[in-house]
Amino acid sequence: MARVFDAITDELHAFISAQPLFFVATAPLAADGHVNLSPKGLDCFRILSPHRVAYLDMTGSGNETSAHLLENGRITFMFCAFSGQPRILRLYGHGRTVLPATDEWTQLQPLFPNHPGARQIIAAEITRVQTSCGFAVPLMEYTAQRGTLIRWAEARDDSALDAYWQEKNRHSIDGLPTPLAVNLADDQE
Repeated sequence: MARVFDAITDELHAFISAQPLFFVATAPLAADGHVNLSPKGLDCFRILSPHRVAYLDMTGSGNETSAHLLENGRITFMFCAFSGQPRILRLYGHGRTVLPATDEWTQLQPLFPNHPGARQIIAAEITRVQTSCGFAVPLMEYTAQRGTLIRWAEARDDSALDAYWQEKNRHSIDGLPTPLAVNLADDQE
């Protein structure tokens, strides 16, 4: 049973906070572009207000979300109950990438764990909040967060991380620039 809310309520806030995993989806405007759907963990999601959220985005092999947001801003977050009462929650909105060394980064970064390898923050204004039943989502037991990404980032210094981002995270798989590419171009002017 789908239900639409005007904002993230206190009950939905509690539901989100209890989930160890969420998914983020974005897509380019091009009809032949690749839709992106990524799982996220590591206690990196924050509710800033009933209509505003953000998450700490860690180093990855790609940077699709950031490229799509730069192009069109559309974003959807999904949370699923894998234990307890069944529920799916989707937050629809318009997002943007917040890079280190900006005023907004300075304001938002203290809200998150100090994970090595954090490359950017994704912030979004939420325009639609919707729940659905989740009756077909399996019951699963949460064991722990994986430490692999943290250990990978800890094994690299800042220059090695930056080199990785410049090699792997400047463009989407469809060739769209990310804010990392745009910021680098601005720095070189």
